[in-house]
Amino acid sequence: MPTITPFLWYDDQAEQAAEYYVALFPDSSIDSVSKTPDRQTLVVEFTLLGQPYRAMNGGPGHEHTDAVSFQVDVDDQPELDRIWDALLADGGRPSMCGWLFDRWGVAWQVTPSMMGDLMTGSGDPEANARVFQAMMQMQKLDIPALQAAAAGR
Repeated sequence: MPTITPFLWYDDQAEQAAEYYVALFPDSSIDSVSKTPDRQTLVVEFTLLGQPYRAMNGGPGHEHTDAVSFQVDVDDQPELDRIWDALLADGGRPSMCGWLFDRWGVAWQVTPSMMGDLMTGSGDPEANARVFQAMMQMQKLDIPALQAAAAGR
């Protein structure tokens, strides 16, 4: 059966990025590092939360965009805060509605695992609209505030 592996292009920081991501998430590892004859990193294979990835040092000219992002579902606010803050560290920048760009320009969404239920699970269009409106005002998502919006508080 074929597999699909996300493949990321970096100027020359693929190994540093992979090491950083692996340290951030459990069930993660650097699986292999391919080097050029002059010992420069070329391709890094790594696993995040059990999902394989590859990253390549391909040189400049291929910027990351938010057209592709990685969504991280978390169970609680402390975990959301930890991952959000770590991905913003050393040059990342926040966006809106739980999105951010890490220091390498990779887009991430850090969202509560119950977000789908908060947005549509109640079956109450007014509650869903309140959650949506609350989310649209946030950069980093605030789980208690989203839950309060769903409850109409």
